Amino acid sequence: MGLTDMSNAFFQFKQFTVWHDKCAMKVGTDGVLAGVLTPTGTHRRILDVGTGSGLIALMLAQRFTMAEITAIEIDPEAAQQARENFAASPWQSRLTLIEGDFNNFVSEEPFDLVISNPPYFTDALKAPDKQRSMARHNDTLNYHQLFLQVRRLLQPDGICCLIIPAEAEAFVQQMAERNHFFPKHITHIYTKPGKPCRRVFITYWRGAEPDLYYPGDCQQDELYLMDTQSQYSPAYRSLTEDFYLKL
Repeated sequence: MGLTDMSNAFFQFKQFTVWHDKCAMKVGTDGVLAGVLTPTGTHRRILDVGTGSGLIALMLAQRFTMAEITAIEIDPEAAQQARENFAASPWQSRLTLIEGDFNNFVSEEPFDLVISNPPYFTDALKAPDKQRSMARHNDTLNYHQLFLQVRRLLQPDGICCLIIPAEAEAFVQQMAERNHFFPKHITHIYTKPGKPCRRVFITYWRGAEPDLYYPGDCQQDELYLMDTQSQYSPAYRSLTEDFYLKL
């Protein structure tokens, strides 16, 4: 959707700066939405999968003042940049960067929140740049593997949050259910009224068995980023007011 994509080397938020010149995927609306739509709660151990520049982890560090946040990134240059962004932030003592493959990640303690803006465009033509291709395609981490690994790392009562392309929603839901994850809240995200849904933010809870899920348990809503006059909507302004310098 890219409403906040920047060609500059960095993006300045109210309380922190995100440098992204070494990252394939720049600061953009998807990451910001993941940071603001993550449900409130007493999250103490958070895992950000595929952190890139560290944007989501930094936003959650600002929102959840008691949380210890671990961020994992497979690309060495992006991992180094996230590490530097964490060190320059007000919350460096609560942020940890792990460079490596999430499929091989182990933790002695479980997490109560796992969040990801995962790779996508499975069926699309691949970007010619290797780093950008790794960031945008799920060759290294597909949705089934993601849920399988999250299940190993999540507290029994923990939640998993994903922001995904709208066209992937049905497939992702299938992969989630296969691994006993069930939607607790779904937000369909539109650029503006009259346009098709572009992204979906889903909060999953970890079920013990498939028959414990009842469709009525899932709440759904919609978010429009702009109004019919192509101005940022009051809802989007309200969600992001603690982060953007101006909108």
